[in-house]
Amino acid sequence: MEFSSKLLENAVYEISQLPGIGKRTALRLALHLLRQPKTQTSVLASSLQKLREEIKFCSNCHNISDTQLCEICVNPKRDETLVCVVEDIRDVMAIENTGQYRGLYHVLGGRISPMEGMGPQNLTIESLIHKVKEGVVKELIFALSSTMEGDTTNFYIYKQLQGANIKTSTIARGIAVGDELEYADEVTLGRSILNRVPFENSLRIG
Repeated sequence: MEFSSKLLENAVYEISQLPGIGKRTALRLALHLLRQPKTQTSVLASSLQKLREEIKFCSNCHNISDTQLCEICVNPKRDETLVCVVEDIRDVMAIENTGQYRGLYHVLGGRISPMEGMGPQNLTIESLIHKVKEGVVKELIFALSSTMEGDTTNFYIYKQLQGANIKTSTIARGIAVGDELEYADEVTLGRSILNRVPFENSLRIG
């Protein structure tokens, strides 16, 4: 792809580094921004810069937040004895959109995947175990994606909790094996939360 402007080429390159965006789409976006008033581009740039510099992670659940504790954790109407374990913020948003869940969350920041260099030490598993040991949480719902990595992560956490006085469950398999939570429709995901099953029942034998 030949460019008449180095500035345009640099902008296209940077935009194309975003996931799911190739150079042709990046070019369309860059040219679109050039056609907009300068103030609009400045607002966009400012928003992205503030996002990067000022975003926080909730000290309780590790969800993305504007403050030390996210809006979900400080909501007195949420059930603090019920914690849903998810991979990232997209899963929190997907479950919240169902309107079927009133507990809290724990965001792991990924899943155990040796191929991607992600081990238990790279996730927020330690803080989850500490949270359980404090005794407030009565049930953990494993809501990780139905993949080998998701199942491995679920089982690892389950083994770490052996001996703890806590109920563990997993979302019903209304979510197809191999599916990511964020792509599930709200009705299916909502029913999977409501119809969750004891984690022991989900273990694959053999």
